[in-house]
Amino acid sequence: MHLQGDGQEQLFAGEGFDNLQGVGLLRSGLKLSHLRMIVAIEEHKQVSAAADALNISQPAASRMLTEMETILKAQLCERVSRGVALTAFGRAFARRARTILLELREVDRELSALKSGTGGSVFLGSVTAPAISLAVPAIQQVSAAYPGIEVNVRVETSNVLARELLAAQQDFIIARVPADLNPRLFNVTEIGIERACLIVRKGHPLTEKPVVGLADLPHYDWVFQPAGTLLRRRIEELFIAAGVPLPSTVVNTSSILLTTAIVCGSNAIAPVARDMATFIADVGAQAGEIRILDTDFEIDIKPYSLISVKGRALPPSAKLLYDLILQRSRMLSPD
Repeated sequence: MHLQGDGQEQLFAGEGFDNLQGVGLLRSGLKLSHLRMIVAIEEHKQVSAAADALNISQPAASRMLTEMETILKAQLCERVSRGVALTAFGRAFARRARTILLELREVDRELSALKSGTGGSVFLGSVTAPAISLAVPAIQQVSAAYPGIEVNVRVETSNVLARELLAAQQDFIIARVPADLNPRLFNVTEIGIERACLIVRKGHPLTEKPVVGLADLPHYDWVFQPAGTLLRRRIEELFIAAGVPLPSTVVNTSSILLTTAIVCGSNAIAPVARDMATFIADVGAQAGEIRILDTDFEIDIKPYSLISVKGRALPPSAKLLYDLILQRSRMLSPD
């Protein structure tokens, strides 16, 4: 690639690419900035939001969209009530653009690793429970054996992580495929069931009860994950099935730090993954301040899986961590 007079990079411009199919498209002025823009529009579903994400003005973003449609000779977007939606042409272009951007990121990572003699980096996303029980031990193994590998871990909900995976922001994730995404886009290997529990502060009135039932719970404040998340839905299902009113005073947050801070400072109850609860209660910053309630019901959630994108090979460093997590999950399996 080389820079045009306006300072923008043009893909594969030059006589050396005459034998490539699609050279007419490339010579028409397709730029990396166009690829970033169509991916941003697909993610944010608004031209203005895509412009903000790329740190450019909305008029500049609109011009880029017009340029892309001119180059491709196809309408890429159509206006809808709350922004824009990609057409079939736009979706196809965005999918290919994302793949190209990912490959360029991998080129940078691989060359950097070769220059430094280390091993590159890994981008992993995980829901809470396996982050503690599977990801952390595997990361420790990788760091001990390959100290040059940099591991980037993000703990979030499956809804967020699956979209980041598709957007090439993660190499692979430990999560669940959201119901609104096409499962055919993913390679999925089920590796465990997430078990949850209820945490309260030391000295909470409910800690005086040997066993807590659902009827004991709705009168207290609650700290939930955002609406629609699996753990929250499971708790609500338990209340409804037992004919017990849902809690009326609720704080919503996906932050475990904020959750524990609220629980420690009030009589609030919070459902969290059992692995995380045990860590917090025993060795975390709030060790000794958090109690796990003994309940007469179980909180089991839909199994989580190792998930990658079909047709997208894992870099060697990511494949190493993936295999270690898979191996550890099989060691911990009751089967």
